[in-house]
Amino acid sequence: MSRAVRLTDYAEASLFAARREASAIINSVGVFRMVQHTGRAPDELLVDAQDLYSPDVKRGTDMLDGRYVLAGETLTISPGDNVWLEKTPSRAFARQLHGFSWLRDCAIADTERGAQDARELTDAWVAAFGLWNGFAWSHDVLSSRVMNWLRCGDLLFGKADDSADSEHLKKRKARFKCLLRQARFLQRSLPIAPAGSVRLRAAVAVALTGLCLPGQDAMLKAGLEALEHNVKTQILPDGGHVSRSPRAGAEALVDLVTLLKTAASRGVMIPNEISRAVDRLAPMARFFQMSDGGLASFHGGGEFDREALEAAMSFNDTGSKPFGFAPHSGYHRAHEGGATVILDAGESPRGTLSTGAHASALAIEMNTAGGRLVVNCGWHDDQPSSWREAVRATAAHSTLTLEETSSARLLPPGWKRRLLGPRLGTTCGPVTARRNEENMGVWLEGVHEGYRENFGLSHRRRVFLAADGGDLRGEDALFRPVSDGAPDDVDVRWRYAIRFHLHPDVRASLARDSMSALLVQPNGDGWRFRTDGGPVRLERSVYLAAGAPLQRSTQIVVYGEAEPFGAGDRPPNRVRWAFQRLGRIGGAGGESE
Repeated sequence: MSRAVRLTDYAEASLFAARREASAIINSVGVFRMVQHTGRAPDELLVDAQDLYSPDVKRGTDMLDGRYVLAGETLTISPGDNVWLEKTPSRAFARQLHGFSWLRDCAIADTERGAQDARELTDAWVAAFGLWNGFAWSHDVLSSRVMNWLRCGDLLFGKADDSADSEHLKKRKARFKCLLRQARFLQRSLPIAPAGSVRLRAAVAVALTGLCLPGQDAMLKAGLEALEHNVKTQILPDGGHVSRSPRAGAEALVDLVTLLKTAASRGVMIPNEISRAVDRLAPMARFFQMSDGGLASFHGGGEFDREALEAAMSFNDTGSKPFGFAPHSGYHRAHEGGATVILDAGESPRGTLSTGAHASALAIEMNTAGGRLVVNCGWHDDQPSSWREAVRATAAHSTLTLEETSSARLLPPGWKRRLLGPRLGTTCGPVTARRNEENMGVWLEGVHEGYRENFGLSHRRRVFLAADGGDLRGEDALFRPVSDGAPDDVDVRWRYAIRFHLHPDVRASLARDSMSALLVQPNGDGWRFRTDGGPVRLERSVYLAAGAPLQRSTQIVVYGEAEPFGAGDRPPNRVRWAFQRLGRIGGAGGESE
């Protein structure tokens, strides 16, 4: 276990908080806004920004009927009421509402009516929050809103026809002024945007606004310079995002591809560093892609928008096959015979980058031709925020948990968390890993020290995927490093649990001897789970990575008690397990084989 918070973190967080507070106070003063935002507003878009994300027609239809379902919460308003004046169910709900990711949903839900209601909702927001609001103008919400407005540019800013009345033209002009005002604020305040994905998206939003609006060459230059710096610091050499989140990398890829496509349509050259970042991000997205087209769920990411992912990966696609090892991101991937296993073999990110990180050391996900088999509980922003902290714990991942504690731990509630945010207080580091590829299959091995300080034991996981993809064997071991000497109490026993969370579509049943379990995928493919570690239990679990509502699922759990010493080469400190393909199971989509 490694301490993830330094004394300098408190000083840095205090300084940034003071700067943001000063910015909020200054921008809340009307005279300052008048000075900063003078000048003629644009009256057209030079180019439309392509929207790669797929709309949710049901969500759009519900919103047109006054039923807002966001972040796992529901707000119902009566006809004629202003949603922007209503009390929202949660801050997560408010972030999504003010972020306007739903704009595309409304626009497509009911053609003419949907487009008109989407514009009216936008106009109501401009009237209520268009000058300034501390929450609505926070960097994460503001950058998302600017990006979503530009992605729906024809809807909000398209040319007015000759029959448009003065009121329509007035509202359209107000939207343009508000868009420019928001982009200028982002441009000025980029240095105090939260580090990581938010700052990267804010830089994209500034650059994209500079591309889309006339007379904004200075804004475009500032946005590209900031973006060039951020892709250098945030996109790792192997294409992963510095947060180690597959979703963060995919979102960055979609945003950057949107920017490159928009620039190409205007004939504007983009710095090579940004183009090279896309060239790295796309193969890494394919590295994390599972058989159903979605992403593996690690470090706060969900399955992601499949259409947007494919569109972004196909941009400048070289057709190269996914690689097996991402050394800078800390992941291993084995793909054999139609089966894929991904192992989290890296240390959790530190500092502000850890506010969404999970305690998932040596967790695996596995998918086959029949779909996802072994998963982590995952996360999706459409889920209720009450689940957010629970799914960050080690027990929500397909790995070993010792004494029901996490291999990396969140800062406890109190002033530290209020100042620093929900970041990790400790990490599982250091983590070491290696792989060996043979004709028989692929071996993966990793060791982490997340339990060494408190329990004196290190966790080692070995995984072998056979060449035909029909046999995944594993071994989990708890061992005491020789350099630590003898334990103080040789009689103590540490209780552990090895969990394998199953996808909700997988049906599981225990064998009579409770030493194995039968798993059946939706297409009828059957798998047998076996272990030498003791009775197998099937317990309830949840799956959040696919979006709301959360799905009930099953987890396989093997319990045991570890000795405080030994090399982890024999029971009870060593447990072997295997997932073996059986073929089609009768009555589940095919005949028995």
